Amino acid sequence: MKNTKVNDLQAFLAVARDKSFTKAAAKLGVTSSALSHTMRALEERLGVRLLARTTRNVSCTEAGERLMGAIAPLFDQIMVEVDALGELREKPSGTIRVTCTDDSIELCLRPMLASFLQNYPDISLELYVDYGFTNVVEERFDAGIRLGEAVSKDMIATRIGPDWRLVVVGSPTYFERNAPVQTPYDLTAQTCVNIRHRPSGSIYAWEFEKDGKAFTVKVEGQLVFNSIVHVLNAAVDGVGLAYVPEQLAAPYLAKGKLKQILPEWCPYFQGFHLYYPNRRQASPAFSAFVEAVRYR
Repeated sequence: MKNTKVNDLQAFLAVARDKSFTKAAAKLGVTSSALSHTMRALEERLGVRLLARTTRNVSCTEAGERLMGAIAPLFDQIMVEVDALGELREKPSGTIRVTCTDDSIELCLRPMLASFLQNYPDISLELYVDYGFTNVVEERFDAGIRLGEAVSKDMIATRIGPDWRLVVVGSPTYFERNAPVQTPYDLTAQTCVNIRHRPSGSIYAWEFEKDGKAFTVKVEGQLVFNSIVHVLNAAVDGVGLAYVPEQLAAPYLAKGKLKQILPEWCPYFQGFHLYYPNRRQASPAFSAFVEAVRYR
């Protein structure tokens, strides 16, 4: 029994079920004579007759019936599981890990998350907030999100949001108790809320543009975050002026909780892009995610 091959047992089942070497051989893709030889070899190894052969048909012996009853359900279950794997391959499933920033989540991912997760219940998303330039290959992320201008040339990039800009905002109470701001250079005398993207990096210098000339202004303040969402909240609370994505500030501007200044000095940047290494055959789950976040 040690030398009995799975293929031999499958061949036996085919003959036993069809009660014909010719029909079974056609299904298995072998000749009738080769199949007959396989059955004789199996019977010799087992030491019992499995099939009763006549000139007109083939039937199982008592031993053959017993063997078929024992192994047929097992092989049927194997086929069910194999078919289930095929469905799993076609049905998007698995975990997708993405490195991103607070603002990219709020602006690009949050609007589509609920519907995406509902449409693909077998997909799990892991979103890691990191303002550093994470190497998605070394850190084993499936993808990352950056502004288009910051994506490495060796990566595939898919736009997931429109061009956008940062705007200078402050609460009404802040403007009531501080001197007016006429140009970006006046910001050096204001209290501002800063952002430092990485612990070892420098504080972000606010970027402006006028008449095609780009320049930066280093502002001061007591409060520094590494998350733009907290910078925005601090501005709403009247702590100081903030330089935040216009779309994030829009709801607060509409409600009068924030006021915007210097709009004519604020340049636009390339929109967020999903970037990832070249994949010859991306998983169905990742392909579904890319299509869901693609900017249209």
